[in-house]
Amino acid sequence: MKAGSVRTSIDLPRDLHRRLREAAARKGCSARQLVLASIERAVEQTEPARPRRRLSLDRPLIRPAGRRIDLTNEQIYELIELP
Repeated sequence: MKAGSVRTSIDLPRDLHRRLREAAARKGCSARQLVLASIERAVEQTEPARPRRRLSLDRPLIRPAGRRIDLTNEQIYELIELP
């Protein structure tokens, strides 16, 4: 076993194992190499993609529906009764 690797085993249906060996032969590689490449692709697809740009928090993410009300924090505190 190579250093830095982990051995694992899976149970494959006979038909799937046969098709795996055939696919590997068609590609000219071993079944192990084909399985590793497939696992790598599957893992890469499930990793969250980084956003292309940062979200701007300056403007609202959701458009307001209705009229705009301009209130300062002081005005809001005057309207709300706090304990």
